[in-house]
Amino acid sequence: MKLWDKGYDIDSFTEKFTVGKDRELDVMLAKADVLGNMAHLKMLYSIGLVNDSELTDLERALKEIGQEIDRGEFRIEEGIEDIHSQIEYLLTQKCGEAGKKIHTGRSRNDQVLTDIKLFTRSALIDVLVQVREFFEILMAKAEENKEVLLPGYTHLQIAMPSSFGMWFSAYAESLADDLLFLKAAYDMVNTNPLGSGAGYGSSVPLNRTLTTTLLGFDDLAYNSVYAQMQRGKMEKNVLFALSAVATTLGKMAADICLFSCGNFGFIKLPDKFTTGSSIMPHKKNPDIFELIRAKCNRLQSLPSQMALLCANLNSGYFRDMQLTKEIFFPAFEELNDCLCMAGTVLKEMQLNKNILEDKRYNYLFTVEDVNDMVSAGMPFREAYRLVGLKVQAGEYDSNTQRPLRHTHEGSIGNLCLEQIRTKFARHLWDYSSVLKAEKTLMQS
Repeated sequence: MKLWDKGYDIDSFTEKFTVGKDRELDVMLAKADVLGNMAHLKMLYSIGLVNDSELTDLERALKEIGQEIDRGEFRIEEGIEDIHSQIEYLLTQKCGEAGKKIHTGRSRNDQVLTDIKLFTRSALIDVLVQVREFFEILMAKAEENKEVLLPGYTHLQIAMPSSFGMWFSAYAESLADDLLFLKAAYDMVNTNPLGSGAGYGSSVPLNRTLTTTLLGFDDLAYNSVYAQMQRGKMEKNVLFALSAVATTLGKMAADICLFSCGNFGFIKLPDKFTTGSSIMPHKKNPDIFELIRAKCNRLQSLPSQMALLCANLNSGYFRDMQLTKEIFFPAFEELNDCLCMAGTVLKEMQLNKNILEDKRYNYLFTVEDVNDMVSAGMPFREAYRLVGLKVQAGEYDSNTQRPLRHTHEGSIGNLCLEQIRTKFARHLWDYSSVLKAEKTLMQS
């Protein structure tokens, strides 16, 4: 079944080539398509294009399809090219002629864009939940280990004292900033393109404000041409937001791979979260975090892929947009899996609390010694020179167990954990109205 069928035969290879992976990927849009159809149906009823009995029959049929989706039993049948065709086919099978009215005033262009926005809105909420859970794990670890010292590095050379509290909370605060990208993406997604048709509106007197309210969108995508121009642009911006989180997580995964190796030994991964070697009996490899690092690097490449796919397209719809799904849809699950896996391991990861007992870390305290001299009245540059001469002569030694007098905001002795929590909370957004709108739409 093809919504555009005009009675002539299509070359079979052409059909396979143009449908591509739509049947496989469109199943992910099934719930969104039901929601969009339900809102469109109620709008058609409000303007007199669907009567009472047709409304009742079609609402019942859409709810049945929704329940089939929830049970995991829904599929796109052979010979049907996409999710929109499948659901319209089912509505026609269940409701007869009434089912043929569901596409009134719509194009697949605005239908799929609405579906993708509804899917993406839900997916971004899922990412937000995962980020929040991971943030809480990091903050709990930071609080628990704020007194446990850790070498700090620049250029991978021993630099200055840090702490596990500082390390964990650094990534927590990074996630707080990542929320800004996620919120901006969410705001762009949460506008209603339904009714923009093929990109030029319709002579049918549609009530787009009504569908905006029913679907829980914040606003309309007003201009019908621009509504369609959002395709590709929206996905690219969402992928930038996901890549921001992936950047944070990938960097932490790289740290963990380094810190867990035998030459460092700062952390120990539980055996059940490591893998072995087929030839070296002693190996316990951090494959989880190596894969998280790789997956996060791949996620960071996706905005560029999306940008190149959509580059130099004129206004209006093009079939190029079909390929956006292959780049876009899998990204959410991949990021969520990485966040979930990292959080699971971090809860049980063991920390070495005696790292600085090793004399190799003496040089961590050269700046502390310089600052002690400065506090006693010596000019900084002279203190720097004297400590440097001791290091150069191999005569430098320091007390690595000394108390550290770091008190300013964001230092070892003042991690500002509550301020980081406040910052994170400030960047969250309330999505309860969206969940309420979707629930009301399907229950009314």
